[in-house]
Amino acid sequence: MYIAMNRFEVVKGREADFEAVWRSRPSRLATVPGFVEFHLLRGPETGDFTLYSSHTVWTNKAAFVAWTESDAFREAHRSTGEARGLYRGHPNFEGFEVVSRLLPQDVEAA
Repeated sequence: MYIAMNRFEVVKGREADFEAVWRSRPSRLATVPGFVEFHLLRGPETGDFTLYSSHTVWTNKAAFVAWTESDAFREAHRSTGEARGLYRGHPNFEGFEVVSRLLPQDVEAA
């Protein structure tokens, strides 16, 4: 599995606007081969921003890379410019290969 995350520093007071952009943007992720799930995460607040992260899970890194090169990716990111002024700087990308995974059903009953 592969996890792709983008971290956003959203300007304080613009959180609802930022979330609205994400809720209204077109997504065809469910139709993309290798896509597992997506989460938009709201993190801690600091003095002048609130931390957010987009978090997608993929079957493997190759599936993620294929998506970034697809028409679905370009369509999903077409309105990125509309979010200008909502966050500080560019999002910070982080990609992770899953090396260990534990699910509730994997834990023995105590």
